Amino acid sequence: MFGFDKIDLSFSFNSIYFFIGLILLGAYSYYVYRFTLPPVLKLKRFLLTLIRSLALVLLLFIFFEPVLTLTKKNFLTPLNLFFFDNSKSITINDGSNRINMIKNLIEQTKNFSLTGSKEIFSFGSEVNPINEDSLNNLNFSESNTDFAKIFSSINDNEANITSITIISDGVITEGFTPIYSAEKIGIPVFTVGIGDSTKKNDVEIKNIINNEFIYAETPTTILATILNKGYSGKTSQVSLFEGPQLIEQKNLVLNAGGVNSVSFDYTPKQSGEKKLSIKASNQADESNYVNNQKVFYVNVLSNKINVLLLAGSPSADLTFIQNSLSLDKNLKVNTLTQIAAGNFLEQNPQTKLDSADIIFMIEFPNNFTGEDFLNRLYSKLENQNTPFFILLSEAVDLKKLNRIANLLPFSVQMMDKNYLQVQPDLQLSESTNPILKNNLVNEWNNLPPISQPVTSITIKPESKVLAKVRINNQPRSNPLIVSRSFGSKRSIAVIGKDIWKWKLQTATKNLTLFDNFIFGITRWLNAPDDQKKVKIKTSKKIYSSSELVEFSAQVYDDSYNPVSDADVKIQIKGKDVTEGLDLASVGGGLYEGSFSSKSNGDFIFTGSASISGKLLGEDKGSFNIGDLEIEMIDSRMNYEFLNLLASQTNGKYYNPDQYQDLLGKLNKLNADASKEKLITSEIRLWSDEWLLIIVILLFATEWFIRKRAGML
Repeated sequence: MFGFDKIDLSFSFNSIYFFIGLILLGAYSYYVYRFTLPPVLKLKRFLLTLIRSLALVLLLFIFFEPVLTLTKKNFLTPLNLFFFDNSKSITINDGSNRINMIKNLIEQTKNFSLTGSKEIFSFGSEVNPINEDSLNNLNFSESNTDFAKIFSSINDNEANITSITIISDGVITEGFTPIYSAEKIGIPVFTVGIGDSTKKNDVEIKNIINNEFIYAETPTTILATILNKGYSGKTSQVSLFEGPQLIEQKNLVLNAGGVNSVSFDYTPKQSGEKKLSIKASNQADESNYVNNQKVFYVNVLSNKINVLLLAGSPSADLTFIQNSLSLDKNLKVNTLTQIAAGNFLEQNPQTKLDSADIIFMIEFPNNFTGEDFLNRLYSKLENQNTPFFILLSEAVDLKKLNRIANLLPFSVQMMDKNYLQVQPDLQLSESTNPILKNNLVNEWNNLPPISQPVTSITIKPESKVLAKVRINNQPRSNPLIVSRSFGSKRSIAVIGKDIWKWKLQTATKNLTLFDNFIFGITRWLNAPDDQKKVKIKTSKKIYSSSELVEFSAQVYDDSYNPVSDADVKIQIKGKDVTEGLDLASVGGGLYEGSFSSKSNGDFIFTGSASISGKLLGEDKGSFNIGDLEIEMIDSRMNYEFLNLLASQTNGKYYNPDQYQDLLGKLNKLNADASKEKLITSEIRLWSDEWLLIIVILLFATEWFIRKRAGML
């Protein structure tokens, strides 16, 4: 009926009540118009009865919340999907003649008569549909192999897919291993392995480990793991390079276990992003020389971090903090100790303030602090985004502290001269916070009490309370340690004084809690800025030859609201290339663009974002094209992955010479596949506004006829 196999009407209440109501409303309408004043023609009474009955029945119909269910059968042809690997790894010469192997399978796919329909795709960095006539034009030039995109593309396909066939070497160079995604879609996956799966003689640099934070002029260790097969007892020269410059070279005797580790001492001379590479010398008759090197980038921080201790007066806290900071050779510690109005114990206060990368304010500013120095301090913190630590006690002048109120992690309403003796009560949710993570919760809870002024404090929404207090071993809500990270501004506060006691007590137990705490504060305050107003980056650092370089940018205003109408421009420079690029807005403060180059080598880029001629911010970075062809690193066909992918999805792995067996298997699947699909749709009639409009029109028509007839 009407092209549907089944039509159902259901109500929210028992339908018997609907039919009873139908009869009662019909009887009521007849009763109302049985006699009329003045009398009217019988035909008009019948018409009025019909209109009233229809209007009331429709109201009753809506009240019972009717739902119309339509069911239709769709006959679907079984669909078989074929995915051919079009990546550069197919061109690897491993003796199996991969290109001819794939072309032979293409011909078999074209010539075989499948009982169902088929769709053919090529895949690499992306999945692209391809018609049969163009299959022979595959050029095996894709710079990456992303298996996950195969299954993400299938998720959007509502056809009657009976099988997925993947012809590939199984080497993933981008994305993730899609075993779970393949299982989830519930379609058997058949894999055909291209290439040789036997392990050949080879030396490979497998993994590199280096410190996250590396400082200029400070030695650091870089560790490389090197695998070998077939070269036990042979000597390999392993070298560390910074750009083209040789840093260190070592002779490594390859062991029988196949795994060696080698470490290099690296001392960068300058800060900034550095391109490093580790190379192992080629051995005779290696199956693959591409994986004998690995390229990576490190971010080198400034060699000496200038830490300025600003103290309102000489104190034990100042001495103990200074002693702890002095243990870190990457820090240059300066002090300014106020001894009178506008005077400091040390010389050159302005120079020390200007050069500071981090500022520790210890009971500072106080009532002796001069306005001129306070203005310079505020400018340093506000305009240069200098991170700071503050130790708050009653010696601090609140009126002067209010000059930097917008930078503090809290707001102070009141502080008097009375003190409470408090112990830290570390918040369990913050036990892994980088400021505290080198110390155990139990160690914190056993610290001696310090003096906390009686205050009225409000923690700002963007701040974190790392520790509250315990008084007489009873937890209280008073904050003790608070951190704040908002945009490019960072600050930490300890609300109290005499924290030197933490060092004095733990020192007798050989603990380093106090030192670790001060180091944690310094590291967190000096962490690389991840909330710049303008952030521009490439999708990765190392690209293969002819691969598209993708740029993305995030742009924010001074309040860190996304800016979607900025002009974002990038200048890209290589050895023989200088090119400009404008990024396009995609909304929400995000921008995208891409760049391609026919030349290989190292590239640097500088970018800026502006709006109406006003500069919002700048960013820079670097990337490399062609130093490493990621598709050529692993020359072995990954049989293990292809077999696992097939078995986990109720499919099967096939060798190329078994391809006809696979095609026959697909025909059997197509014959058994369900070829009809029930499509059900529900229409909630009670929520249709047209029903209410019809009811209103019926009552209006009834009223109009009655008025014309002069009826009451």
